[in-house]
Amino acid sequence: MPKRIAVLTSGGDAPGMNAAIRAAVRSGLDRDWVVYGVEHGYNGLVSGQFRVMTARDVGGIIQRGGTILGSARCPEFKTVEGRRKALRELNQEGIEALVVIGGNGSQTGAHALHEMGFPVVGVASTIDNDLVGSQITIGVDTALNIALEAIDRLKVTASSHQRAFLVETMGRNCGYLALMAGIAGGAEAVCVPEFETSPEALAEVIEEAYERGKAHAIIVVAEGAKHNAQALAQYFIDHNEALGFALRVTQLGHVQRGGNPGAFDRILATRLAARAVEEIDKSNYGVLAGQLKGEITTTPLAELVGQTKGIDPYLFELAREMAY
Repeated sequence: MPKRIAVLTSGGDAPGMNAAIRAAVRSGLDRDWVVYGVEHGYNGLVSGQFRVMTARDVGGIIQRGGTILGSARCPEFKTVEGRRKALRELNQEGIEALVVIGGNGSQTGAHALHEMGFPVVGVASTIDNDLVGSQITIGVDTALNIALEAIDRLKVTASSHQRAFLVETMGRNCGYLALMAGIAGGAEAVCVPEFETSPEALAEVIEEAYERGKAHAIIVVAEGAKHNAQALAQYFIDHNEALGFALRVTQLGHVQRGGNPGAFDRILATRLAARAVEEIDKSNYGVLAGQLKGEITTTPLAELVGQTKGIDPYLFELAREMAY
């Protein structure tokens, strides 16, 4: 009998997830395996929402954002009983291995399932780029370019009207997106969870930019920074800060998730998902397929659980230097 595997996407959607689904399905079919798609992430795993995937089912999706399999929160899967239900569903369908496409929470779930004896391989996918085991993850490049396009557009109107913009990006626990968007977008300051920036210091940065004759000031703020964009704006209002510039707030939010993946993310997703299927073929389970030092490699899931990749302090200092 042909081998049966399944693929699911979990956590926040990321541009390139569909490309990863496509690669996992077609790599499996190339080996004459039966490949199932699990709908709605771990929620679908617990409730047995499986469907057999054909090559045509994944045709025309490589360029699409989001995930055709869907994703959903599943508190039940965090319990031992919930995972046992998932195992019963997998065993009842005769599925022998699982590919999990997602970020930190998703790979924590993959590890928990593997610890219970089920063969699992992860694929690194999160726009936050905070997952240990991959220097860059699926969705990051596209999300960053979407943020950068927004910043470039805001700069035009900011310069026209002598305004300061607080631009809030996604990044609840990791400031990678905000930092890189700030550097690439020529921001006057960046606020991230990893390095605290006080409202007083930020007001000084904005005022100094005005006094140096700048036509605008762009401050990129990660949503997980101690003071988010709305809180900073309210602080300036409450304290009657004389910033020089009129101040506006733009929250990019989920706009960053929804773009069609660029070439980099399509290729990265294809390579990572294909590698995940290769690891299943070699019976090498409990690992994450990621990219390290330009190479597609694997890292044991046990080394990822409870870990969050930080950002380089040098890059944070570089952002400050470039804002002069």
